[in-house]
Amino acid sequence: MSLIYRWAALAVAALLAFSAPAQAQRATGAGTKITAVQIQGNVRAEPETIRSYLQLKEGEAYDPAAADRSLKALFSTGLFSDVAIDMQGSTLVVKVTENPIINRVAFEGNHKIEDDKLRDEIRSKPRQVFTQARVRADVERLLSIYRRSGRYNAVIEPKIIKLEQGRVDLVFEINEGNVTGIKRITFIGNEHFSDGTLRGHIRTVESAWWRFLSSDDRFDPDRLNLDRELLRKFYLSEGYADFRVESAVAELSPTRDGFFLTFTIHEGERYKLGKVDISTRFQGLDVDTLKSYLTMSEGDWYDANEVDKTVTALSDAVGSLGYAFVDVRPNIRRNRETHTIDITFNIQEGPRVYVERIDISGNTRTLDKVIRREFRLAEGDAFSTAKVRRSEQRLKNLGFFEKVDVSAVPGSTPDKTDLQVQVVEQSTGEISFGAGYSSVGGILGDISIRERNLLGKGQDLRLGLSLGTLSTLIDLSFTEPYFLDRPLAAGFDIFRTTNNRQAIASYSDSSLGFALRAGWAYTEHTSQTVRYTLRDTNIYNVQPFASPVVQSQAGESLTSEISETLSWDTRDQRLNPTKGWLIRHTIAVAGLIGDNYYFRTTADATFYQQIVEDFVASISGSVGYIAPFNNSNLRLTNRFFIGGDSLPGWAVGGIGPRDGNTSDSLGGQYYYTGIGELSFPLGLPKEIGIVGKAFVDVGSLWGAVPQAGANILDDQLMRVGTGIGLQWLSPFGPIRIDYTFPLVYQPYDKLQNIRFSFGTRF
Repeated sequence: MSLIYRWAALAVAALLAFSAPAQAQRATGAGTKITAVQIQGNVRAEPETIRSYLQLKEGEAYDPAAADRSLKALFSTGLFSDVAIDMQGSTLVVKVTENPIINRVAFEGNHKIEDDKLRDEIRSKPRQVFTQARVRADVERLLSIYRRSGRYNAVIEPKIIKLEQGRVDLVFEINEGNVTGIKRITFIGNEHFSDGTLRGHIRTVESAWWRFLSSDDRFDPDRLNLDRELLRKFYLSEGYADFRVESAVAELSPTRDGFFLTFTIHEGERYKLGKVDISTRFQGLDVDTLKSYLTMSEGDWYDANEVDKTVTALSDAVGSLGYAFVDVRPNIRRNRETHTIDITFNIQEGPRVYVERIDISGNTRTLDKVIRREFRLAEGDAFSTAKVRRSEQRLKNLGFFEKVDVSAVPGSTPDKTDLQVQVVEQSTGEISFGAGYSSVGGILGDISIRERNLLGKGQDLRLGLSLGTLSTLIDLSFTEPYFLDRPLAAGFDIFRTTNNRQAIASYSDSSLGFALRAGWAYTEHTSQTVRYTLRDTNIYNVQPFASPVVQSQAGESLTSEISETLSWDTRDQRLNPTKGWLIRHTIAVAGLIGDNYYFRTTADATFYQQIVEDFVASISGSVGYIAPFNNSNLRLTNRFFIGGDSLPGWAVGGIGPRDGNTSDSLGGQYYYTGIGELSFPLGLPKEIGIVGKAFVDVGSLWGAVPQAGANILDDQLMRVGTGIGLQWLSPFGPIRIDYTFPLVYQPYDKLQNIRFSFGTRF
């Protein structure tokens, strides 16, 4: 009996095994011929559009693998949130649930970043199909914006508001959080320089209350890479040729309110210079002459910056001798045993490359021609690194751009290159205020409005107004730097001045006139300006007790003057220069028409030199001489008056010839001044922008015109003064205050101890 049961069990098992594939085939429909395809659930999508993504057709056998590929194809369209494919008998049924359409995209909770800026970054737009994947990507983009602005605590949550007819409103709820600053900057591996010294040579700074106007205390991955490079440059400039940054790690604090930056560095050994030499393959090039351009010598500490400066100096020198294609390469040989570096500057002919195109970008306001005319190269010229560098400097000197970057990229052929000019424009309109205090002049102030890039054409328009107890000035000036598209700067000035000189000379004067001027450049550093001035001057309100000299000159006079000024300017930059010369010489003659006949000549020079980093010294001097002719009387308004800005420590007209009976300042025919100044850091964080000033000034004015009844005090005593000051390059413009100590002066001089000025831009 047990045998019968055993055989029965085996038979049942075999039957079940035989019927299982048939049941599975019936359940999945595999192999079943499709007689119809039915689309269900679609509202906006056309049935034929859905059918085009299916890899199962009527008349074909159902294939589960093809059904799976069809599902993926339909999901990839982004049109559907759910898709199901099923066989019902011989009918293939495709059920879809369509994604809604975005009706509106909104942002809530954002206060620091405008809606428009956020909207430009996301891909979800109104009237587009809503997809979860796109929204997730948009959230990441928005978070990246907040991270770039230093807000790593930002939280963004998308919300969906369902509307009728398959539409939704997409709302990004934003919690911006606080700015994530830099809590601490640490260096590991530095033995020769302290953490504080290294912090002073990188861009990122630790957060502090006074840095509310700066963004350098916010974490920025790009700035971190810049810091690595700045550290490398610093150590290479100090002779550590083996230096490297092994790692730069930024860790978010547990409270997510700040970052800890850690730089792990390897300083290596310090190297001195061994043999420094020059070699060249150019025939006829005197190597001994070129050695005068070397800024380093054997025994000096190795300085990578000096190597770069020498390469630049040699390239410029050889290029000026007529060699168009110059390639200067420093061959550096390092001796690790003696810790010395030998350098040979190889001067050879570079590849013959010509400028094919000059492409300019970033100038939304400034016209292309304003930028192109500053280039020392034109399309088709031989490529010159020195000329490219000079062109870049000329663009920076315009003052129109916050950033200028000129780079060379390969052209259409190996012997051609394109110059890509990228600029970032800045405000060129400015409003300046000035103020001062004089022991005899009281409070004075001035205001001027200026646009240095009028209509993007590079034209300069200025309207100035100066009000004070001593003088009032209204002047309008206009300059076209390229008159008739030629390198000729032409312009005009219209002015109206009144001067209350009662406190220093017992009279007042006023002038009304205009000037026409034209200037041109002879070389990169030499220029000339010619000016014609016509002005009507009136001396009035002469007091009864005034000096006989003053009383004899009451009334009006007409002056017609022509002058020319020759300038030589080698400053590295016009604002806050660190090296170079500025020398000017002016000759003027009056008498073509009018009542005044005189000859005047003046000369002034200033030299700037950076002594060490952040210490800049300047020495300036000025001399002048004026003499009447044609039996003319030299009027007070044409004489020299020294003091104020021209000689700190003394008021305007504070030195020079004076009537001993009335103390009236009478002006002089001869003068000289000299000022030596040192700009130095005060130990404050550099980003604050406050520097100290120390100066010494000397000067004298003499050459009074004799007058009957006047007790004229006139001597050539050299006045000497010294002073200290502070200058703050504030976000509102430069602010300066000085306190001066006159050391050598005459008892009748008029002193001025405190001066301050400030300015701003818009």
